Amino acid sequence: MFLLPTLPAAAWQQADGPLRTRWSRQVSPDNALPEYPRPQMARRDWSNLNGLWDVAVTAKDVAKPEAFPTQILVPFPIESALSGVMKHVSENDRIWYRRAFSTPGKWRGQRVLLHFGAVDFEATVWVNGQKVGEHRGGYDGFEMDITDALNKGKANELVVSVWDPTDAGTQPRGKQVRKPGSIWYTSTSGIWQTVWLEPVNAAYITGLKIVPDVDAGEVAVRPIATATLNGAEVHVRVSDGGLTVSSDSVRPGQEIRLPVKRARLWSPENPYLYHLTVTLKLGSRTLDKVESYFGMRKISLGKDDNGFLRLCLNNKPYFQFGPLDQGFWPDGVYTAPTDEALRYDIEMLKKLGFNMARKHVKVEPDRWYYWCDKLGLLVWQDMPSGDKYISPSAPDITRIPESASEYETELQAMIEGRANHPSIVMWVPYNEGWGQWDTARVVQKIRQLDPTRLVDSASGWTDRGVGDVNDMHKYPGPGSPEPEPNRAVVLGEFGGLGLPVRGHTWQSEKNWGYRSFSDASALTDAYLGLVAKLFPLIDSNGLSAAVYTKTTDVEIEVNGLMTYDREVVKMDSKKVAAANRRPPSVKSSLSEIAPALQKSSN
Repeated sequence: MFLLPTLPAAAWQQADGPLRTRWSRQVSPDNALPEYPRPQMARRDWSNLNGLWDVAVTAKDVAKPEAFPTQILVPFPIESALSGVMKHVSENDRIWYRRAFSTPGKWRGQRVLLHFGAVDFEATVWVNGQKVGEHRGGYDGFEMDITDALNKGKANELVVSVWDPTDAGTQPRGKQVRKPGSIWYTSTSGIWQTVWLEPVNAAYITGLKIVPDVDAGEVAVRPIATATLNGAEVHVRVSDGGLTVSSDSVRPGQEIRLPVKRARLWSPENPYLYHLTVTLKLGSRTLDKVESYFGMRKISLGKDDNGFLRLCLNNKPYFQFGPLDQGFWPDGVYTAPTDEALRYDIEMLKKLGFNMARKHVKVEPDRWYYWCDKLGLLVWQDMPSGDKYISPSAPDITRIPESASEYETELQAMIEGRANHPSIVMWVPYNEGWGQWDTARVVQKIRQLDPTRLVDSASGWTDRGVGDVNDMHKYPGPGSPEPEPNRAVVLGEFGGLGLPVRGHTWQSEKNWGYRSFSDASALTDAYLGLVAKLFPLIDSNGLSAAVYTKTTDVEIEVNGLMTYDREVVKMDSKKVAAANRRPPSVKSSLSEIAPALQKSSN
């Protein structure tokens, strides 16, 4: 057993890491990510538990320690500078968190839910010494009803223990490793998203499934509640600028379809969002009320007049172009220092003329997708990788039952947890053979879970002929797969042009890039040269999308459009934006496609 050094609460400060962002100066125990974390199912009354918690690290199999000798700033992972700890933990360790909390008097008589945005990887939770639940999975949110464990009118003790094997285990982990280097980065262990409390009645809304139907001009909403009380109804109201568009009532758990006439369609150029209010009622009594939103948006496949199968947005061919986005931060690792920082990356991509980002082997907090929805950025969402890797010519791996079950559980949690976001248009279960397993069946499972989006079965390397796209990786590129009759062709990764900017790197020497350049001018010219070769592939090969590597530098990898601290855009941003926004000349584009052509059946 080892314990971290004592640190009085008044002396808390960010640890001295290799690099920090300008937003880290805004972070303190009093304002650690204070925003409501779940914009698509928001309640007015809630309590944020982010802030200083007591923490100890013990051997994995040791019981709860008597002493918690230091403090950590939640929700920043223990490896991060913003946590104030910045210590590595191994697969042989267990992290113990503790804090006191109280509930407002006005919550008396209500149930109290304890929410975790995400904890990596295996969490056990106690309230006042009573075990209230467990959860496995590093990327999905979970909640526990802690009402029966609360001390009435007194302070309460919350204790959380976490074990995270990182790459010593087979669970989904993305690019986290115990020994970072090259394209592999610092791990995130423990609590890394917001923790909060909410009061609810005995019957309350537990979830919403929102599916826009552009062709029918309506939105389908299925509100899920804890119980279907006799006489209980859910009132659903769609509004636009405060004015009611449509409304109706439905029994809990049933689907309701509401018309959205003359809908304003959501796109990167016009990210228009409709407001949704969902109220659970028993007679005249309101049991629960949540606020949400949606975008009228459709993603599909359609053949153009020359026979090329295209990615289509709202029934029109739409070339998707954006960077590989890893979602790492020098001061917060997996956790952005502030909501403003989270928004900044998306705003900068828009300014540089991109309309898409491929979220690479990581699932972000809900608020990242909220900003993509609000600002207008398409998202290809990767499933975090894990288990063994295979070469391009090797067969799919064989997983042990525990690994297989964990992958499928987390895959389903990712899709169900993020499926209401209009920005997400593509699910990507595998990248370059990393953990690639049972590909055809996994693609079918994704389609069953979400038939409204496309599936990129394997980005790069190990194509099995299934899914909606054939995805090539080519560095520096560009390139395109040969056209296919039933799948669109895309360039899932290219570029990787590197430039270390002195004073803005993770380490002063020995930084890494696929191709290295000595100054911004040369880097800009090289990028413009790639883009000049890229766009003609739209007409010649039917290329439907391209993903440039990448948004920012990450640790020693310096292939970013921006430095890791987000202080420097490394190319001439005006020239890059002008090149990216050059209208691609899809000579055979359709003005509309028939709904029957919207998807392949592979």
